[in-house]
Amino acid sequence: MIARLILAATALLTVAATPLSPAQRFGRLYHDVQMRRLFPDGKTFADAVPKRSDARIIAAYRHCRCGSDAGLRRFVLTHFTLPEAPVTKLQPRRTLTQHIDELWPQLTRTTTDVPAGSSALTLPRRYVVPGGRFREMYYWDSWFTMLGLPAAGRQDLVEDMVVDFGSLIDRYGHIPNGTRTYYLSRSQPPFFYLIAGLSRDAATLAVRNRQLRTEHAYWMAGASALAPGTAQARAVRLPDGALLNRYWDDRDDARDESYREDTELADATPGRPRGELMRDLRAAAESGWDFSSRWLGDGRTLATIRTTRLVPIDLNSLMVGMEQAIAANCRTLGDAACAASFDARATARIAAIRRHLWNGRFFADHDLDTGRANDKVTAAMAFPLFTGVATQDQARLTARALTALIGEGGVRTTPVASGQQWDDPNGWAPLQWIAYRGLRRYGEDRLAIRIRTAWLATVTREYDASGKLLEKYDVVDRRPGGGGEYPNQDGFGWTNGVTRAMLLEK
Repeated sequence: MIARLILAATALLTVAATPLSPAQRFGRLYHDVQMRRLFPDGKTFADAVPKRSDARIIAAYRHCRCGSDAGLRRFVLTHFTLPEAPVTKLQPRRTLTQHIDELWPQLTRTTTDVPAGSSALTLPRRYVVPGGRFREMYYWDSWFTMLGLPAAGRQDLVEDMVVDFGSLIDRYGHIPNGTRTYYLSRSQPPFFYLIAGLSRDAATLAVRNRQLRTEHAYWMAGASALAPGTAQARAVRLPDGALLNRYWDDRDDARDESYREDTELADATPGRPRGELMRDLRAAAESGWDFSSRWLGDGRTLATIRTTRLVPIDLNSLMVGMEQAIAANCRTLGDAACAASFDARATARIAAIRRHLWNGRFFADHDLDTGRANDKVTAAMAFPLFTGVATQDQARLTARALTALIGEGGVRTTPVASGQQWDDPNGWAPLQWIAYRGLRRYGEDRLAIRIRTAWLATVTREYDASGKLLEKYDVVDRRPGGGGEYPNQDGFGWTNGVTRAMLLEK
C-alpha cells in the first residue's frame, strides 16, 4: 500500500513538473484569440511570447474592452511578442545539391535559453528546423532531415541533434511531437533508435541506450497490467495476448496549434463525446499523418476519426526496430539479460505483426473493433519492409500492392482524394525514403529505383520552377501539394534530407 502511494505521488510530481501549454495557461483569452481568428494561422498565438507574467495578463484581460477584433488585437500586441516570419537568404541559383547544403545553416537554430513564458523548450545544442511555420525541432521529421547532413560534411550537427533528443527523454521521459510545451502530451513515430544510430561517438552508447530504454518504457506504459482484449494509453493487448502499440495523446482537449479547427469540429459533431473526438485528432497528430483517410471511419469525414481504435503498422514496425536496437546495444555493452529480454520482445512483436497486421495481400492497420487488419491501401504498408519484419513472400505481395500508389512523381500516401494532406495526390519525402529503402532491402530494386527516380524528378522540376523545396508534393501532376490545415511550407527539412540522400544512391 505504501509503495503504491509513493508511486502515485511520484507520478503526480512528474505531471506537476510538466510545463503547461498556452491554452492551459491563458484560458478564456486563448480561446477568444483563436476562435475569433485574430491570426490566420493558429500556431502564431501558440508561439507568441508574453511580455509580462501570466497573472498580470489575465488580470488585465478581465478589464479589457476587447469586444472588437481590433481591440483584441491591440491587447495581444500590447501583452505579447509575436513570432517573426523566417527570412531565407540564398545565393543566385545553384545546383539542387548546392542549394540544399546552403540551407542547412539557415535552418539551424540554438535555444539554450528562451524568454520567460515562451512555449519553446530549451535544447542544449544546435538543431535543424523544418522551415516556414515550423520554428522548432520536430521528432520524426528530424531523422529524415539528418540523412542529408553527413553528405554535406555536417556530422557535427548530427551529433548535436542526437544530444538534443536525448536531453528531451532525460527531462520529459519521452520525445515530444516538437519542442513546444503544447506538444508535450504526445510523441511521434519512434525514430530515436535511428537518430541515435547516426552518431559516430561510441563513447556515448551507454547513455543513448539508457535513453532508448526510457523511450520504450514510455510507449509500453501500463502494458504489464493489461488483460487480453484491453488497452491503456499507447499499449494494446489483443485477445490472444499479443502486445502491440497504438497512437495516443495524454490530453483530450483542442490542440493549441489548431484550437479553432478542433473546437469548431467538435461543436459541429454534437453526437460524439467531445473528449473522444479530441483524443483521436491528437492521436493522429502523434502519428504524423494529420490528417488522412487512413484514420477516418467513413474514409472522408474528419468527424469520424478513430485513430485510437487502430493498431498501426508503421508504429509497430518501428517498435520492432527499437527493440532490436536496444538488444544489439545491450550485447555490445555486455548486458546479456537485457539483450535476451529485448530480443524476445522483438520476436514476439514480429509474430504478432505478421499475424494481426497482415490482411492476406499487404500490411495494414489492425482494427480493434473488427479484430482484423483492414483493407485500406496506404504507404504505411512499406514500414515492415523497411524494418525487416516482412517475410519474403509478404514483401513480394506488399510490393505488388504498393505499385498502385506510385505515380509519375513518387509514392502517393493513399489512393483516396479526401482533401486531407496525407491523402491522394500528395507524396511526402519520408514515405518515399521508407518505401525505397524497404523495397531495396527485399531485392525489389526495380520498383525502388522507379520511386527514387520519380521523386527526384518531382523535386527537381519544382526547384527549377520556383527555386524552392517544399514540405509536400502532388506526385500525380508533379507540382506543389495541397490540402490540410495550413498552406504548403517551403524550407524544407525532410525534403532536403531525403533528396540529398537519394542523390547519392546508386
